[in-house]
Amino acid sequence: MSVLLGRHGLVGSMGRGGEACHNAAIESFCALLQKNILDRRSGATHEELRIAIATWIEHTYQKRRW
Repeated sequence: MSVLLGRHGLVGSMGRGGEACHNAAIESFCALLQKNILDRRSGATHEELRIAIATWIEHTYQKRRW
């Protein structure tokens, strides 16, 4: 798997397996993203989704976190 990640300029997670706290934050974020953006925009283009996700993060998700 690390070869595939490397081809795309990515680095795998450095955390140890079984550490629930590390996965909980990203799983929560992905669930909110799915519910608030992806499930509501069937048939949207890649560009429309990119803009919707960026807007949601900047205007909604960041405000909720702070």
